[in-house]
Amino acid sequence: MKKVINPQPQSWSQLTARPQMRKVDLSQLVEEVFQDVRSRGDAALRKYTALFDKAKIDQIEVDSEAFKRAESQVSAPLKEAIEKARKNIERFHRAQQQEVVKVTTTPGIECWQETRAIESVGLYIPAGSAPLFSTILMLGIPAQIAGCKDIVLCTPCSSDGQIDPCILYTAQLLGITKVYKLGGIQAIAALTYGTETVTKVYKVFGPGNQYVTAAKQYAMLEGVAMDMPAGPSELLVLTDNSTEPAFVASDLLSQAEHGADSQVVCVAETESQLDAVIEQVNLQLPVLDRSDIASKALENAVFVALDRVEDRMRFINAYAPEHLIMACQNADLLLADIENAGSVFVGKYSPESAGDYASGTNHTLPTNGAAKAYSGIDLSAFQKKISFQKLSKEGLLAIGQTVELMAEAEGLAAHKNAISIRLNALNNE
Repeated sequence: MKKVINPQPQSWSQLTARPQMRKVDLSQLVEEVFQDVRSRGDAALRKYTALFDKAKIDQIEVDSEAFKRAESQVSAPLKEAIEKARKNIERFHRAQQQEVVKVTTTPGIECWQETRAIESVGLYIPAGSAPLFSTILMLGIPAQIAGCKDIVLCTPCSSDGQIDPCILYTAQLLGITKVYKLGGIQAIAALTYGTETVTKVYKVFGPGNQYVTAAKQYAMLEGVAMDMPAGPSELLVLTDNSTEPAFVASDLLSQAEHGADSQVVCVAETESQLDAVIEQVNLQLPVLDRSDIASKALENAVFVALDRVEDRMRFINAYAPEHLIMACQNADLLLADIENAGSVFVGKYSPESAGDYASGTNHTLPTNGAAKAYSGIDLSAFQKKISFQKLSKEGLLAIGQTVELMAEAEGLAAHKNAISIRLNALNNE
């Protein structure tokens, strides 16, 4: 943990730098796997699943019996919890539906924009140390609302070829029945090209490790879109004397347990406030099941005290956190000053884990400072917008000369002629 008191603005870029894990050039490996999957399909998928995941899979797609078993293995209370989360997430994303935007720009010219669903999407759900079935809700629900025709899911299986029952139960709950026992590079390659079993998609969603990220970047070169650049998870908490240090510490630890490369940041007004939070972190850490992971992440933790509220807000915007908790007095009054953040949690009773699971907002968010330019996943991520225009005779006459002059100035004679030939026809009527 690093504690800094009133750092000068010129040092903020260094303080806000994310921890750098050992970088490996994966381009050659990714290309090899992709091209093998492209040429040999399912046979290549079985080969790399055995090689990378140490699992033998005769059947790549999950069958109906596995879904039935999964339903019986998930407890009733957990099913109720998943259903409550589903309803909240659906309410929030259904509210994002937009009406058709239609404008008469000039008499005789109508322009409008309509939304269409991306026809085929692939959801990648990690299942390493933590099977993230909640991510199925976050991605599957907006995909359904958008109207995507094909929603398929890839998730790694265990060495015995099984998939966590919570993942299968949640997928089936949303009507996602095309589930493949595939992880890592080979999963993204399968979604990119399609195989005898796996459906080809137009866009891939979901978090993953550096292998998955590298594969998604390669998929873009092959014409398949991806949701956003994804990196290690992160959280910044703004606190003051009004908030219980134990609350803040629990939030920091909840994010730290994601992975050793996660980063947590605490910003306060005074050093004593930071010390109170650090004391609570040290008290809560030993009792966590994933304390070893959280301990490694805390090596990258940053605790910053800044006297002036203006500086605290400037620091937050410079960091551009994936998650931001405003655990301070009068938090509502500071919201207008937030320029860069993936998702904001307002007040001391709004823990980040609420958004991870059940409040309704999406937990697939920009990391590594990308919140300065990217939004988190919402309904629009599963849609594309198409613009339309319709010109009457009156409309063409109104802008015809304008287009002719501009096309001529750019040296595009055929563009001009497409207008001129119509104007001449109208003038001869």
